[in-house]
Amino acid sequence: MPILHLLLVAIIQGLTEFLPVSSSGHLILLPGLTGMADQGQLIDVAVHVGTLGAVVIYFWSDVKTGLLGLPRLIAGHVDTPGAKLALALIVATIPAILCGAILHFTGLSDALRSVAVIGWTMLIFGVVLYWADQTGATTKSGNAWPLRDALIMGLWQAVSLIPGTSRSGITITGARRLGYGREDAARLAMLMSIPTILASGILLGAEVALDADTAAIRDCAIAAGLSFFSALLALALMMRLLRSISFTPYVIYRIALGIALLIYAYA
Repeated sequence: MPILHLLLVAIIQGLTEFLPVSSSGHLILLPGLTGMADQGQLIDVAVHVGTLGAVVIYFWSDVKTGLLGLPRLIAGHVDTPGAKLALALIVATIPAILCGAILHFTGLSDALRSVAVIGWTMLIFGVVLYWADQTGATTKSGNAWPLRDALIMGLWQAVSLIPGTSRSGITITGARRLGYGREDAARLAMLMSIPTILASGILLGAEVALDADTAAIRDCAIAAGLSFFSALLALALMMRLLRSISFTPYVIYRIALGIALLIYAYA
């Protein structure tokens, strides 16, 4: 694959995976609007691995806590902060895994990959994010994440399987409605991405790994590295900006892009 194509895919994935603007929607739009060839599932797996590395590095303190809690959870004890976090992340991931498997094996996921669908989801869920952000209270701390809230956010996350919805955007929306502040909502949404990206990466990777050759492995390494650095930059920038601004700039972008895509799709 040409380096320019790899660069575009990696940067788009890295910048949009954690911003509430939908990485999958932008990746579908790249070949749809430019005429470039679809990058394929192997590159999709690679750039997701890159973004997974970025969120693990950025939130290493939380990730370490959850990892240290796994042995206690496996032993059947939920009596430490790490075990509670690990259990909450597992509960939050189950709805997306179940819905994702249904969409993948029935072929419905391919039917949703259209400019019109992305236009509508960009517009609708952009408005929903604005509503949740402006009306949501700040009554809860991300350090106390009950299983009920984890499950509710997991159900919100399952909606993101519709292209253009945005996994981070919809989970942040759910967190704001539950009463979490902007920074805590974003942090929980990012932590939820770890098992979700890992699960989807394993699923897609198992299907395409056997067909990979030396050139494909090289392309994957380049794509993963580029997406890692762009994702780390986007993540750091968003978390810093949330201390002083709301999600409104992202909402404006979503609405503008959604309207433009609908005009393009129906013209």
